[in-house]
Amino acid sequence: MKPILRETKRFAADLTDTIWPQRSILSGHPARGALTPEDFTALSFITGPVCQSCGQPQEIDLGTDTICAACTARPPPWTTARAALAYDDVSRKPILALKRQGRRDGLKVMARWMCLSGQEAVAKSNLIVPVPLHYRRLVSRGYNQSGWLAAEISRQTGLALFQTALKRTRATPSQAGLSRRARARNVKGAFSVRRSHVKLISGKKVLLVDDVLTTGATLGAAARALAKAGAEEIHALVLARVVQPTDITI
Repeated sequence: MKPILRETKRFAADLTDTIWPQRSILSGHPARGALTPEDFTALSFITGPVCQSCGQPQEIDLGTDTICAACTARPPPWTTARAALAYDDVSRKPILALKRQGRRDGLKVMARWMCLSGQEAVAKSNLIVPVPLHYRRLVSRGYNQSGWLAAEISRQTGLALFQTALKRTRATPSQAGLSRRARARNVKGAFSVRRSHVKLISGKKVLLVDDVLTTGATLGAAARALAKAGAEEIHALVLARVVQPTDITI
């Protein structure tokens, strides 16, 4: 029966692709999967040496304990941070399609990329917590893209997911267009761990999931709330991050 069932599912999938062909999340061209081969090669995956603290790509590999100058001067509130992609003109399109249009057909492959880039963080973590939206924005939008990514990572890794462990205590203006300092002020104290989840978070190693890391202000505020609740380690994992130029002049 199992071979027959597999053949039936394969036939149904082929028929569906014929009637409603899947399109690339990047170019919109017909694709067998989330991307065409050409689209895949256009994406900038972060695969080289990175700062072990913030995940910022480094131009030279100084070893597994490399910490960038920014993290040395001001250590971030998380233990590690990793990103699958560089946030640029190419990756922006599918990320905004997920964030603003609710396009979910690329979730599986996006979560797979995140798991690969953050495999050490995933292996160390006990549970997953997504960065939440304020309830007003959640009601208005109807979904939290970070929650979708976290749910798919949970399905692929088996890690327990706690969607509501963190809450956004106040509605903050959009971070778009704000400076680093303004972003930090905007989200300062904007998150807290729900009382019902404090015992759950205390002593745990948390995988904190978001879609994009720009300056780290939002992830930092969320990480501080988790640390306040007693999290032992906080590993931030995002789909993409803004890559800042690295100055290695001595």
